[in-house]
Amino acid sequence: MPGDKDPSALSDAHNERGIELADRGWLDEAMREFRRAIELDPTSAHAHDNLAAVHAEKKQWREALREYLAALDLEPDSPAGHYNLASFVYGHGLEMAQSWLREALAVDPEYPDAHLTLGLVLADEGRTEEALAELEAAVRLAPEDAHARHELAALLMEEGDHRAAIGHLREVVRREPDAHEAHLDLGTCYAQKGFYAEAERAFLRAAELKPDDVVVRYDLAALYATWKRPESCLARLREALAVDAARVRAWIPNDPMFDGMKDDEEFQRLVRG
Repeated sequence: MPGDKDPSALSDAHNERGIELADRGWLDEAMREFRRAIELDPTSAHAHDNLAAVHAEKKQWREALREYLAALDLEPDSPAGHYNLASFVYGHGLEMAQSWLREALAVDPEYPDAHLTLGLVLADEGRTEEALAELEAAVRLAPEDAHARHELAALLMEEGDHRAAIGHLREVVRREPDAHEAHLDLGTCYAQKGFYAEAERAFLRAAELKPDDVVVRYDLAALYATWKRPESCLARLREALAVDAARVRAWIPNDPMFDGMKDDEEFQRLVRG
């Protein structure tokens, strides 16, 4: 009789039926089968995993995460359980973060940290205009937050808007005079706009803050090359090579800022090693 069947076997039958329905795209029906499988056998990690997968396909992130964790709690030594959870987070992490951040902003539209993080998530997804809008909102709501301002400047730099980035970076270093990366980025922006003396001051300040940083030594060499100060270029290039010759020699061939040094014999000797 059906009522005499092992609940575990009945659970497996509902689980298999749920898989068939999910494969056909009948997600709601599949969820009902997986839930019935769990009712019959609360220890069925597979049913929790399968229910989680359907929730994920329906973009029901909380429910999916809850079921993946339930499966892992039931079978903590299961490689598949760890893999399924990791794959879910890896595949949907940005989408989940964006969804929950928008929920936070629906509750509090003037939550600067949520705007900041949403901007970073959108930037990672390549949605630059939306990302800029969120980062600008974060800066507007918390103008004293140097981190948000620096992130906005960094995205502006990626988009080639160095002039706009300069204003934000100047404010960052005003608020945080020891911010090495901000001085470095400020120097890069000044150099891109042809403000070489300003770029030099920013790079030298970055070098003071982090004397062994190969990037700032290299950037100074590139600046002096563009500025047509070959001796200064060679001096800084030697310093950069002393810190990390392999990286420096890998960067130079693709860097147009050194084009004016290509005929210099000493430069070629240093680059060749």
